[in-house]
Amino acid sequence: MSFRFLNLVRPFMGVLPEVASPDRKIPFNQKVLWTAITLLIFLICSQIPLYGIVSSDSSDPLYWMRVILASNRGTLMELGISPIVTSGMIMQLLAGAQLVEVDFTLKEDRALFGGAQKLFALLISFGQATVYVLTGLYGQPKDLGAGVCLLLILQLVVAGLIVILLDELLQKGYGLGSGISLFIATNICESIIWKAFSPTTINAGRGPEFEGALIALFHLLFTWNDKTRALKEAFYRD
Repeated sequence: MSFRFLNLVRPFMGVLPEVASPDRKIPFNQKVLWTAITLLIFLICSQIPLYGIVSSDSSDPLYWMRVILASNRGTLMELGISPIVTSGMIMQLLAGAQLVEVDFTLKEDRALFGGAQKLFALLISFGQATVYVLTGLYGQPKDLGAGVCLLLILQLVVAGLIVILLDELLQKGYGLGSGISLFIATNICESIIWKAFSPTTINAGRGPEFEGALIALFHLLFTWNDKTRALKEAFYRD
């Protein structure tokens, strides 16, 4: 019998966390409930800051990628969906190119392939977390200390595992749609709502201003005598 790559995953199948497949058809109202719970957990994790980071006002090198990665800087969702997307894409390419021997008609092969994707995603999470910490994204490693660096990596890996399980929960029929697309859409909606209604004030050199576009609009209309100039400032502010 020839060697198969998926056989390497078999010893890890017993320790990899897994969402059990439903033993009955899930009613629509329960699917809506599970989808809402999944997205709520995702949003909460997107707002919980990583413990141990050094606050920094430096620019975000991954700013333009965060929308498609459903990630949020400095929070548990720092990695977003990048580990599961990368893992799934690579494993599908390997299977399509027949570099990995897999028979999707066999239940065992499907389980091993899913386990391989999950294990690879965890390894990617660990690799990304290590690179982020050691490159000083959260502060210089020598200033943070070895203990804090390890804690940051652990937080990111655990958060990556949470995203993997939430995505698996939806994929196995407990919820509606794909976890990846829902996480991206949720992240976009959250960003739009925050940018529209954020009460946070910032100082751009002309005094304090509201970050939220709609709040800033009404604030300028009520506080400026020149309404035309106020509208122009609200729509064309930096």
